Amino acid sequence: MSFYTSLNGLKNAQTELSVIANNLANAETAGFKKSRINFADIVASSASTNPKLVKGIGSTVQSIDQNFSLGPIQQTGAALDLAINGEGFFVKVDPVTAKTFYTRNGNFTLDGAGYIVDTAGSRLQVLPVNASGAVTSTTPQDGLAPLTNGAGSDFVAVTVRQDGAVMASYADGSITTVGVIAVANFIAPTGLLQSGNQNWQATGLSGTATIGQPGAARFGTILSGSLEQSNVDIAEEMVGLITAQRYFQANAKAIDTATQLSQTIINLRS
Repeated sequence: MSFYTSLNGLKNAQTELSVIANNLANAETAGFKKSRINFADIVASSASTNPKLVKGIGSTVQSIDQNFSLGPIQQTGAALDLAINGEGFFVKVDPVTAKTFYTRNGNFTLDGAGYIVDTAGSRLQVLPVNASGAVTSTTPQDGLAPLTNGAGSDFVAVTVRQDGAVMASYADGSITTVGVIAVANFIAPTGLLQSGNQNWQATGLSGTATIGQPGAARFGTILSGSLEQSNVDIAEEMVGLITAQRYFQANAKAIDTATQLSQTIINLRS
């Protein structure tokens, strides 16, 4: 029994090392959120078992939780480098698969058609506005800065205000509000599914997204010309790495001790 108990410990230590290694590997990944492993004990008992004789038979990985605390903000100066100062996620849609993703990585640019996209080509979602710039719907749409305005003037630049308004300027000096950045929030963000590239997808555990505009209710404001960095604390992860290593070594030693005891018992007959 001790072999299997210690083997569970080895597997758990290996999983913890993998989680810490992933955190350290993404210490410089913009918008990355660190994870933490939680363990639970395993007990062998039944309704008829004497509670004073119940013994544990090891541990198991109960969950790997994500930590969505705000990471440090780095100024870049690029108009479409965006950070959310507070709670919420940017909303993106893949134009090929039509899948919706949520991210804290606000590294966006304009493509050749004027759409605001990330490095993978997914389009940033904005809330539609009327002629005066007021939001008219909470149903997001692709963020698009038209290459020419109604007067036929060429597009010049795009800026984003703190309230999320995306402003497109044109050669004739006019400025048009093309939308307000949509921000999503979740009842249980730790239930979001990681899908790579600092993207998350909604699940039954996270609940459906609540869409709003920056600065309203629980939604953070937008910082243009900035990027949110990883919230990984390297010093904290290194201490965790040492602890996980000791955890692994202790369980390996327990297996070695159990092996020696078994060998001693076998040798009693010889």
